[in-house]
Amino acid sequence: MGTATFERERLRVARELAKLSQTQLAGKVGVSPAAISQFESGAARPGAATIASFSTTLNVPTGFFAEPITETHEGFFRSLRRTAVADRRRARAIAHVARDLAGYAAAAGRFPANDVPRIPVSGLDAGIDEIERIAGQARKTWKLPAGPVNNVVDLLEQHGVVVIRLPLGSADVDAFSLPFPDHPVVVLGADKNDRARSRFDGAHELGHLVLHGEQIWGVKAVENQAHRFAAALLMPAEEIVNQLPTTVDWPKLFELKRYWQVSLAALLMRARTLGRMSENTYLTAIKAASARGWRRVEPLPLGEPEQPQRLLDFLDDSVSREARRQLPVHIVAGIASAA
Repeated sequence: MGTATFERERLRVARELAKLSQTQLAGKVGVSPAAISQFESGAARPGAATIASFSTTLNVPTGFFAEPITETHEGFFRSLRRTAVADRRRARAIAHVARDLAGYAAAAGRFPANDVPRIPVSGLDAGIDEIERIAGQARKTWKLPAGPVNNVVDLLEQHGVVVIRLPLGSADVDAFSLPFPDHPVVVLGADKNDRARSRFDGAHELGHLVLHGEQIWGVKAVENQAHRFAAALLMPAEEIVNQLPTTVDWPKLFELKRYWQVSLAALLMRARTLGRMSENTYLTAIKAASARGWRRVEPLPLGEPEQPQRLLDFLDDSVSREARRQLPVHIVAGIASAA
């Protein structure tokens, strides 16, 4: 392969998949750290022999380095302070590969176009009413019927969002999203076997794509906005407000959990946000739930988390030879096995 076909950002993605620093990679392939930096910045291009060495060392096909790449920001990560930089970067690199895979599936007519509505929030101090209105507008744009969202993961996939389970062993890498313009990627934690939490995570990441896109990220206010969006999307105010109890009524809350497919914690917060529960009643409920161990494991489990399917179907049915030649097979296999 000639040097003219080398995509510099692909080297960074492959290196981050392997969780290697520039210095560590330099030592493994026998070049200087400065050379790796120059290759990744575009100041220099590696020769064919060096690319072959990268391929062997990083366990990616040589064609991977020639593939065009779509860039976006660092991603919406909720646990920045707890998440190791190497884990976060590897997770982001996996999301790049998932987007690549969706591109192959879309070219084969096997993955929908992205039609996530972009309804930018007015700013970091946007009020609850604004977030509620935007969530309602998103439901209307996608023609969602009244009542619970049937399947959040399937809803995202129907509208061109790539959803994968995180094939990493780090519990500190929480759900996150990358707003690629063609196929945004939402990654859900594979270690969280909780359907209610997973549904809320998916709705939260959709909130980032709708409200924030490429604009603002990495601060607590943005995460709070996405949380409010998720609650409003999954539990529309006009539908649920009169269903929510004003007291700590566990049987009623269990009934609502089963119907709306959300957690007790989400229902309690919704009751507080919509003014059905006073602050004191809410805190009493939270303390009672904590005393029973429900903050860790809630009663009335809703079943297995919703699973991504469209990329898995594409791999199962066609096992694209082109994708297998150009993408890291071990990462594609990890994406498939984590679904």
